[in-house]
Amino acid sequence: MKNTPASLFRQAVTPRVPDVSSILAPGGRTPRFTHTPRGPLSNLNLDDSDWTNSIYTSPVSGLENTSFFTDDITNLSSALLKEDDPGESAAVSLFTDFLGSFRKHSLSAVFDLLEEYQTVTQEKVDVLQSVVIRAGQNSQTAGVMWLLQQENCTWRLINSLYRDRVHLALEDDIMIDLGVPSESEKVVVEQLFQRDAVIRQSQLVVDWLESIAKDQIGDFSDNIEYYAKNVCWENTLHALKMRRKSGASMTVPLVTELDPDAPFRQQRPLVDLDREDDARLLKNLFTLVRAGMTEEAQRLCKRCGQAWRAATLEGWKLYHDPNLSSVNIELQPVEGNPQRGIWKACCWRMAEEEQLNRYEKAIYASLSGNLKPLLAVCESWEDYVWAYFRVMVDSLVEKDLMSSGMAYQEMEALPREYLEANWTMEKVFYELQASESKRVLEETKEHYHIIQKFIILGDLDGLLDEFSDWLATTKSLPSHLLRFMTHVILFFRSLGYALKEEVCVNVLIAYVSLLIRDQQIDLVASYVSQLPSDLATVQYASFLETITQPELRPRCLELGTEAGLDITAITKRVVENVRERDETEFTHHNQSLETGTSKDDQKKIDIIDWLLFDPAHRAEALKQSNAITRKFLALQKHDAAKAVFSKVPEDSMKKIYSQWTGVTDTLLPAEDDNAIREHLCIRAYLEAHEAFTDWFNHSSTAPQKPAPAPEAKFTEKVANEMREKEYQVSLSAWSCRLDALTEDVKERIYNVLLFVDGGWMVDNQQDTEQDSERSHQMAALRSLCLPRLSFLLLSVLQNSSRHQEALRLADIISSDQHRLYQVFSKDELKRFLQKQRESSLSLLDRGFDPLGYELQS
Repeated sequence: MKNTPASLFRQAVTPRVPDVSSILAPGGRTPRFTHTPRGPLSNLNLDDSDWTNSIYTSPVSGLENTSFFTDDITNLSSALLKEDDPGESAAVSLFTDFLGSFRKHSLSAVFDLLEEYQTVTQEKVDVLQSVVIRAGQNSQTAGVMWLLQQENCTWRLINSLYRDRVHLALEDDIMIDLGVPSESEKVVVEQLFQRDAVIRQSQLVVDWLESIAKDQIGDFSDNIEYYAKNVCWENTLHALKMRRKSGASMTVPLVTELDPDAPFRQQRPLVDLDREDDARLLKNLFTLVRAGMTEEAQRLCKRCGQAWRAATLEGWKLYHDPNLSSVNIELQPVEGNPQRGIWKACCWRMAEEEQLNRYEKAIYASLSGNLKPLLAVCESWEDYVWAYFRVMVDSLVEKDLMSSGMAYQEMEALPREYLEANWTMEKVFYELQASESKRVLEETKEHYHIIQKFIILGDLDGLLDEFSDWLATTKSLPSHLLRFMTHVILFFRSLGYALKEEVCVNVLIAYVSLLIRDQQIDLVASYVSQLPSDLATVQYASFLETITQPELRPRCLELGTEAGLDITAITKRVVENVRERDETEFTHHNQSLETGTSKDDQKKIDIIDWLLFDPAHRAEALKQSNAITRKFLALQKHDAAKAVFSKVPEDSMKKIYSQWTGVTDTLLPAEDDNAIREHLCIRAYLEAHEAFTDWFNHSSTAPQKPAPAPEAKFTEKVANEMREKEYQVSLSAWSCRLDALTEDVKERIYNVLLFVDGGWMVDNQQDTEQDSERSHQMAALRSLCLPRLSFLLLSVLQNSSRHQEALRLADIISSDQHRLYQVFSKDELKRFLQKQRESSLSLLDRGFDPLGYELQS
């Protein structure tokens, strides 16, 4: 392992350019940045005759020539323009796409996951660009497109930096053989990049920023035509020839010589057209350098007849003579610039020259590490970060070369502030905060630039603190930003980084809330599953409460099961949430109540459905339906209580027993056994109440006796006799029916009053954890319902003239065996005895004693 070059260990994660000197190149790229889907320059051939049209395409023509803008995308963009917010409409599928990517790669190839995130966001950007061209740059779609562009760039940055950082962590125990001291600048710098993670990652930041500029290079200027194709300063040359030919004196001072230094040496100008062409050329050369396309810039110089300028852009290459270390007899070509020190000192002085064009100074400043002239032409946050990091890499490389003895004496001609600068990543962003550019200061506050800053610094705690502040201070974060924040956290979790759990949870909850608000039903479960189990239960239960369409409920439970959620706990929580919102106390039965079924009541009734999809949840369904029914019974909402009771399938008790006995041969758990008993108690009460309702309805529909007609004729008398017979028949049928209903009411009410094994609403098994609220409610129901039923039965018996049976009810209530008198209040007992007195008086009026027995003579 010691003898294995480190580059081989890193190759699988962060491939390196074989020529390490190209790392410092303005056009140096790591292979991961070679894919630039939007860049019309990616397939340039500057040797073509019409080179201006190849480079300087307008934004529209550049987009139309890319492979993404097919007829399908054009048709899609036309359709999107009809939407109120076409940007959001086009990008809404990203939520589903990201979940699909996350499921596909999150457990294995996490960096493939980042690649896919980039791909799906880039596809949406391409679609939105077509819409923006039609809708205008000030449209809402342009704002969405900008967000997605920034997101795409940020995924690219994370992919690049964390491939290197993760692999660096894997290499901690690997010894890197740096070999013997070398006389080659290239080898020294190659070893520097192998061992120094800071400089390597700083160069990755430079590469990243240049890749962004390269993607956008088609948008930076209008088409520019250069009149000079192969000859430098063609208009000035023509003017000098004409003057020499005519022999006329020069009225306008021009250079008399056309070597590259002539205008500066003679202090004379070129022809105006050449000066304008030069200014445009230099601006666009800098744009190419900024995009890391130095070779294209050199070809552009040669095409314009300025081969000397192309040569000045060549001197940055590190010197390397392979013959010094090679054992081959055949000589190999020497690489790089042996006089790089002189070249760099000249570049520095040219960048300081006030008379030169500011873009020309910036070009040479970027090659020599001179920061001030470089910042003078930078405009955006990305430009500034690129300038600082490029200078930092340049400074660190030169310091290493000087310490190794490779640097030339000419380096000492550079200012002390350059040679002694102590650049760090943190210092770069500190300097940005003090920038004089208002635009840069504003852009440092943008969400994605803040994220990119902390990603570059590797400060995940700082990043999560920002996330926390955004959630606390911003009412509504952009939905795509919140999606990005969520997936960034999930990515770092998958790498095993220790993150601030509270912030991670808050971000996930905010994203879940967004998905619920936007009715992204199929996505919620997967993100809820990333929360701690207790919070996952709470969040998914809250989500299920919002699902009012019965046909969607099984799908939501299925998704929760697939995501590994505890569906039993969740469905239980759904029902409990609805129950807990009901602040109505158990109300005494003699108070005036609204006994109809309200909308809130119906919601409580329907919520039981969540527990009925899976037969394994029948025990819980029974317990929750009992709890809801208890409240309805207390409020005398008998119709609602029946509706809840009827929700529970009739075979539930059988299934509960079979499920338990299938696991063990022991008795049913006390909690389940008590729930079954309570369910039977409720059924007995509802049957008794329904029997009384039937009796009451029938008793109020007694047939009416026909009134005899006075002084009726014979025919009318016959008709009256017929009606009387019909009445007697109807009365007899009604009385028989009433007697049967009276017996039924009596039997069913006694089933409640004399409920077996301890009484109605009394648990059989007490060896379970005591639920104080349930115990209180059951005791309260006994006090509310048993007296109520007793008075109903008393009313039925008295109205049926069964006074002796009514008096026996007093014996049952006063019996020490059942102790029903304990559930009566004093007022209720007083009223009950008053009713008993009425029955005794009726018996006395009929010639019986007060208890209904015949009097002894």
